[in-house]
Amino acid sequence: MTSQIGTVLESGGRSATVSRSTRETQIIVSLKLDGTGETKISTGVGFYDHLLNSLAHHALFDLEIEATGDLAIDEHHTVEDVALVLGAALAAALGDRAGIVRFGDAAVPMDESRATAVLDVGGRPYAMIDLPFKGKRAGKLPLQLIEHVFESFARAGGLTLHIKGRGRNDHHLA
Repeated sequence: MTSQIGTVLESGGRSATVSRSTRETQIIVSLKLDGTGETKISTGVGFYDHLLNSLAHHALFDLEIEATGDLAIDEHHTVEDVALVLGAALAAALGDRAGIVRFGDAAVPMDESRATAVLDVGGRPYAMIDLPFKGKRAGKLPLQLIEHVFESFARAGGLTLHIKGRGRNDHHLA
């Protein structure tokens, strides 16, 4: 089965594996929603791997991501396409979205930073992101891509996502 983003290789039991291959990237994502937080992630962008590992750990998703891309040019295509494929995997794992709690929210402190996230998994994609980063990068990840990640993930996953944060340390804020 092909989604708008890639090919769903398998889906069912609140899990999915989705692949995407373009001129710029080759990506495969396996997501198990009812997991334990186990990960195996390799995007070639270390700080992005760190963020994805943290997401899976705290959400108790089992997540495998293998991505190769045109990092010799920059990180944009790899980071964006991983977010798109992860969103498509989430949508496939949720299936018809029956029997789930549609709305959720969280406030997360990390040292001096605090972020709030509010989401609706009802299938209406939209993202409002307000993360006032002070610098340009965290590791090799351009911080301007963080907003794009959330927008791409929300679009492909069928999520309405509102994120607002504040803090002094860009690593913690991200």
